[in-house]
Amino acid sequence: MPTSLHLQEITPDNFESAVDLRVRPDQEHLVAPVVKSLAEAYVHPGIAWPRLICDDDEVVGFLMAFFDIDWTGKGTDFRSGLWRLNIADGKQGRGCGRFAVQSVANEIRRRGGTRLTTTWHPGADGPEGFYLTLGFRPTGETSGDQTVGVLELS
Repeated sequence: MPTSLHLQEITPDNFESAVDLRVRPDQEHLVAPVVKSLAEAYVHPGIAWPRLICDDDEVVGFLMAFFDIDWTGKGTDFRSGLWRLNIADGKQGRGCGRFAVQSVANEIRRRGGTRLTTTWHPGADGPEGFYLTLGFRPTGETSGDQTVGVLELS
């Protein structure tokens, strides 16, 4: 994993770099474009946590976390986790995704949480293997057509 990886808040100065980020063409059906994520962050202030993943000055990815959402809408199941993860075409396999998940886990711990929830599209072309390798386990739930997974944080 490159040691120069870091997160940046989205600002007017890096907004264009954020919305220009593209995943591999064969992965576009698996994750929303960054511009949609930023629109969702705008309408969910205080819940959404969008960040660029940078290697020195180069944008290599985007993540958006969520904190303390009412998962079922019943006021009894509040969760935090990774909402979106976009790693730029040509930048996968270099530790950027692992860094993103670790960064979200660290932020959840900082806020007092002990579990990281995420979702992924099932299937051979999806990211399930990536998440399972990091220690996520499927919960048996689905969110829309996506598998819900959880990572216990220690």
